Amino acid sequence: MSQPVEYAVAVERFLSGASLSTNSRRIYRIALTTWAWALADRPSPAGEERRNAAPPTLPLALLDTGHAADRLQKALAARSATVGPRTANRELSVLVSAVRWWRAEGWLTGNPTARLRPLSVSAPPDEGARITTRQARHVLALPAPLREQTLWHLVYEAGAPVERLLALDVDDLDVPRSRTLRRTNPPLRWGAGTARLLPLLVVGRLDGPLFVTNRGRLSYRRAAEIFKAATRAADPREHGWTLHQFLLAGRQEGAR
Repeated sequence: MSQPVEYAVAVERFLSGASLSTNSRRIYRIALTTWAWALADRPSPAGEERRNAAPPTLPLALLDTGHAADRLQKALAARSATVGPRTANRELSVLVSAVRWWRAEGWLTGNPTARLRPLSVSAPPDEGARITTRQARHVLALPAPLREQTLWHLVYEAGAPVERLLALDVDDLDVPRSRTLRRTNPPLRWGAGTARLLPLLVVGRLDGPLFVTNRGRLSYRRAAEIFKAATRAADPREHGWTLHQFLLAGRQEGAR
């Protein structure tokens, strides 16, 4: 494969060569376009303007220059301040994957992401309160819509970051084998509760987000709000729990 000159062309080559679902490819493209603004040493547009703005035209070789790493480090800090460390870390992971792929193709000689490290994510104030196994099972038995029941079971049984579960598409799943397809790295597995609910959630659907709203994919913020409100009565403090607390409870149960 001939070496591309433009960064944008290299992005499309990477997306075509990677084993990604349609929605994941769209998310990767947005993230890599955001990094293009950093390489051009220009601030990324925000909000709706970010989605519609034409990215800067720049050579892929810019990633091999001495100032590329500094620009990326500066941009990572700026993105964290704008969208939070979780989102910034996800965008960093996309860039690291792309750079690794480009280097394997021989299109880059250096690694401008070598010094970049994921940012620390502070736990919310209520994260210190543990959910017992008994409380977790009570949560899983709460009356709730099918979407929420499926998500809560998947969080508890799969032991994966909630953001990753919400990013799943229907065509990422191997429902009969209770796991995701191999292209989701690493593959996820779930237990009997999710296996019972998941076929009902995806019936008649072949693709698109696994967890949906009227506006598209269910966001972490909305999922967290629903979970906290639904678990308020079950929480002895009457605060309601977080999805991250519930994930930790599932991991503790799985480790026994």
